[in-house]
Amino acid sequence: MNGADRLCDVLLANGVDTCFANPGTSEMHFVAALDRKPQMRCILGLFEGVVTAAADGYARMADKPAATLLHLGPGLANGLANLHNARRARTPMVNIVGDHATYHLRHDAPLTSDIESLARPMSQWVGRVSSAADIRSRAEEAYIAAMSNPGVSTLILPADAAWSEVAEEALVPATLPPRRDVAPEALRAAAAPLRGGRKTALFLGGRALRADALDIAGRIAAGTGATLFTERAARWQRGAGRVSPRPVPYNIELAVAALQEFETAILIGGRAPVGFFAYPEKPGFLLPDGCDVIELAGVEHDLHQVLQALADELGPRHLAPAVTGPFTARDLPAPTGDLTPSAISQAVARALPEGAILCDESITSAGRFAELAPNMAPHDHLPLTGGAIGIGIPLSVGAAVACPDRKVVALQADGSGMYTVQGLWTQARERLDILTIVFSNRGYSILKGEMRNVGVNEFGRNARRMLEIDDPALDWCSLAKGMGVEAARATTAEEFTNLLTAGLSRRGPFLIEALI
Repeated sequence: MNGADRLCDVLLANGVDTCFANPGTSEMHFVAALDRKPQMRCILGLFEGVVTAAADGYARMADKPAATLLHLGPGLANGLANLHNARRARTPMVNIVGDHATYHLRHDAPLTSDIESLARPMSQWVGRVSSAADIRSRAEEAYIAAMSNPGVSTLILPADAAWSEVAEEALVPATLPPRRDVAPEALRAAAAPLRGGRKTALFLGGRALRADALDIAGRIAAGTGATLFTERAARWQRGAGRVSPRPVPYNIELAVAALQEFETAILIGGRAPVGFFAYPEKPGFLLPDGCDVIELAGVEHDLHQVLQALADELGPRHLAPAVTGPFTARDLPAPTGDLTPSAISQAVARALPEGAILCDESITSAGRFAELAPNMAPHDHLPLTGGAIGIGIPLSVGAAVACPDRKVVALQADGSGMYTVQGLWTQARERLDILTIVFSNRGYSILKGEMRNVGVNEFGRNARRMLEIDDPALDWCSLAKGMGVEAARATTAEEFTNLLTAGLSRRGPFLIEALI
């Protein structure tokens, strides 16, 4: 029994039984320990950004952390962009980052780095193991931090702590602190504008976007006239028969227009809406001047319970049956002609199976998905939460590992897909049931839009060279096949619909390159 064995046992005792990994020399004792633990599922990613995004997708769907295994500071650095997205999603995760043996650090070997400083901006909790003897306590701290104030915990494991012997010890699950309660005065403050007829918006996030919590929020909205919004929710259970909050528009002008009438904003797991970026002479804070902001509850609360408590505070007179959308997407006509984002979203809306998981990094090619979602088959929507592109393909890996009995559909922009294209290899190796749809417009269309937002409408040669990826054109079918994923290309709406039917009717990974 060595320290690496002890760490594996602590993870397993707390239900952490999946490890997404890209290890190196310093982690070999931990890899050997994993080999002695058949209860732990180990999944290799060929790039650390795949590892961290897969752990994010897994936890969003499993409601518990996965572990990651990363090699020293440079390995952690390679995974930071998707750790940023996980931090914004408030995803529980336990990163295990190997380090040199404690006595070797003084030599400043080539891979020595300040791991704590790299980890801290993207982690809710950072801790270092000092010796094999304190592995249990530090690992339990990491797990408790990841679960109780949901987010990323990073545990640094020196190689000598991993290989040193420890005594056998009985393990029990760590005790999680109870969820925070909302004070009665906070409930009264939130109920007052709802009772008083003020124009009120409820901003929902975290587990307030689950179907049962949404039903309560919908009854409050129907009874009080409040409007429900969400902004980049980590996991949104949406579709026919479910309450559908309005997404806050990305575009500044549209967002300001959508929010201009509200006098009160109540935050229940959500945040007050702000612009993604600053623009000359445009607001950064999107609520109107004078709007009262009431922070009722954060993601560390039991948001279902908070919504129920708010409904109880309001009383039956201020509640009404929630308004939900009918299941009408199957009745949409099949798209024909040119293959456009609108045609793709219409085709997917018609065909999406009930219980599917949509991992969405479609960005500018989203088409009509937001409009059609309330009438589609009930599904889970996992979006890009933090704006760091390159999450979609590996996010779908984690979701498929967590929910092997559910179809996963990845909506993937082509430019951002190239950041973590290695995730296709993991899809093939693990034989995951994922249909990837690549929106191939062969450019960074989001950046073209941002150029126009700052007043540049004519692009010269240098700008075009930085915003277009058509010379040479990416061949997604060849890329996918090279990593073991069957793929086909669609150039018309009819071709896309046929490939979509084929991809949804089979198990295993399949990719459609949609030339739009």
